[in-house]
Amino acid sequence: MAGAAGDRFVSLPGSERSPLGDAADAGPVDGAERIEVTVVTRRRTALPAEYVDGTATLTREELAERHGAAPADIARVRDMAIRHGLEVTGSDASSRTMRLAGTVSALADVFGASLRRVTSTHPAGPGRAGHRYRVGGLRLPAELGGIVTAVLGLDDRPQARPQFRLAAASAVQRSYTPPQVGACYQFPAGTDGSGQALAIVELGGGFSQDDLDSYFAGLGIATPAVTAVGVDGAANAPGSDPGGADGEVLLDIEVAGALAPAAVQVVYFAPNTDRGFVDAVSAAVHAAQTPTAVSISWGQSEDSWTAQARGALDQALADAAALGVTVCAAAGDNGSGDGQSDGASHADFPASSPHALACGGTRLLADPATGAVTSETVWNDGAGKGATGGGVSDVFARPSWQAGAGVPPRSGGPGGQGAAVGQGRGVPDVAGDADPATGYQILVDGQQMVVGGTSAVAPLWAALMCRLAQGCGKRFGLVQPLLYAGVSAGVSAPGFRDITSGSNGAYSARPGWDACTGLGVPDGTALLARLSGTAAAAASSVAG
Repeated sequence: MAGAAGDRFVSLPGSERSPLGDAADAGPVDGAERIEVTVVTRRRTALPAEYVDGTATLTREELAERHGAAPADIARVRDMAIRHGLEVTGSDASSRTMRLAGTVSALADVFGASLRRVTSTHPAGPGRAGHRYRVGGLRLPAELGGIVTAVLGLDDRPQARPQFRLAAASAVQRSYTPPQVGACYQFPAGTDGSGQALAIVELGGGFSQDDLDSYFAGLGIATPAVTAVGVDGAANAPGSDPGGADGEVLLDIEVAGALAPAAVQVVYFAPNTDRGFVDAVSAAVHAAQTPTAVSISWGQSEDSWTAQARGALDQALADAAALGVTVCAAAGDNGSGDGQSDGASHADFPASSPHALACGGTRLLADPATGAVTSETVWNDGAGKGATGGGVSDVFARPSWQAGAGVPPRSGGPGGQGAAVGQGRGVPDVAGDADPATGYQILVDGQQMVVGGTSAVAPLWAALMCRLAQGCGKRFGLVQPLLYAGVSAGVSAPGFRDITSGSNGAYSARPGWDACTGLGVPDGTALLARLSGTAAAAASSVAG
């Protein structure tokens, strides 16, 4: 086996894990237990900028052939696995992922992991979770050095939390159906998402067809086509947690379905681990029917991720951009500190990826009957009660399309230690109603609820991207270069209604882009006109 094969080993950069402060030992792992890990390999060639920041796109086959995993790299990983008694249970050149199965002992030996079982605080709450646990870095057989960029799944701690908030009945000041919110944001008439596919990533919970049929019947909308896909052994599992993961799932489906009812929805269910998150996003992005948009309402502070997992997920989002997929990610519900206890500012990932459209939150007061907006401010209900995430990334550099937006300097490094300096990626890009006190009317496990959180904003924007794509006759992929084009600090962006009042803790709203609500909330009709002009110009350029 691994230790007896005479292999030389090299370290795997970015695989280091720091100790969990509240981890309580629960004994040894069962070395004979059979598990799977996901191995991510390098690209054969880098993605050119025109496929990420530009309007050019690739098919899945072109992405695999030009920028996926090289056959020789796949063969090397396969040979290593066979030599060490592991089974290759899956391989995908486009997403550069391979699944290896074996006993815990064999996999831990190959990759140099010292595993224990522990319990720790569950980020999605409540209570604690039991899981495999490791500290320190991983290793690779020397022939895989520089080829393998991530090994995910040995440590299977819960990775992310859903970004939604239930509203207590006494706290609700005004609530809306999703179409009423869409009216406030001038979602473009004559569009309903026809011809588009919308993917949703979930790390727990489930939905029932009865809930969907009842909810959409109540809105007078035909129930959208919704399909569940299991990833890494997970499945649609409704009915167990209406106040938790089920609430997240139904919020996402119902907001997206009510605002883009003709779009086909595919909901990907994966375990709440870094491996599950990466594999679910990869499955959604690389599906046979390329989606117009992906909605992600789960996340965690940037410094809660290993660099290898963060990099693997960011590269899956880069694949999305190259394929013409817009990924909408919730910016977080815990203000500028993102729920961390060190007093520093933190951005939430994956919203902080420059390849995701980061969605922040507002407090919307409007007339539900007419869509007339009375006021809209930054969502901030005070300490412990929820506020929009937003800030400056400590790990991702400021993208070129944000250069003129007025993004402030980084406030420090991960954990507030000052390790990161200079200009970082600003979060969020866009916003929408998220305050549970002015939240969304949804149906979860047969219960009527009012729910908020930036979780609602991600599917709202995903639905809007489907309607804009329908109206323009094209998918947009990474849409930020278009949205930020010509933007100057302190100046409102066309196609948006600027939010200039409120704060999320360390950052305050102001004219133009800010680290609370980004460019603002959408004027969908104006955005369609603006993006239609861009699409026509691009088509004319290609024809010429």
